[in-house]
Amino acid sequence: MSEHPAQGDAMPDIAMESPDGGEVRASDFEGGKAVFFFYPKDNTPGCTTEAKDFSALKPEFEKAGVALLGISKDSAQKHRNFIAKHELTVDLATDAEEGGLSDALGIWTEKSMYGKTYMGMVRTTYLVGEDGRIERVWNKVKGHAEDVLAAAREA
Repeated sequence: MSEHPAQGDAMPDIAMESPDGGEVRASDFEGGKAVFFFYPKDNTPGCTTEAKDFSALKPEFEKAGVALLGISKDSAQKHRNFIAKHELTVDLATDAEEGGLSDALGIWTEKSMYGKTYMGMVRTTYLVGEDGRIERVWNKVKGHAEDVLAAAREA
């Protein structure tokens, strides 16, 4: 097994906060397929487009028996505002804890822009099977909701 979970490995089962203050974890979706899409920040252009794309396709994902969960480090309050502002229908979760799910997956990492380094989320999507194992991974992606839906239907 590689240092970080990859295709065929079990999705780590680490608790995250839902916008209503509850708790959500990967094991909540076992018995059905799930898509976990990690993104850097609410209300930024690329992240907003991604969340809106998945929201628009949510009925198709549901028909295919696939749950959707968008995940970032933003607070539950920021998620509530993001959902309301853009009329999102996808569920969101906050992975703000150090040692959280994005850390376990190796996608909360050092990035650089204009010569400055900072910690940030690598936009990554996981398709997880009914058994809780990672079936497919999309790294550093944009505009891929249709591809994820097609893969979910095939899996």
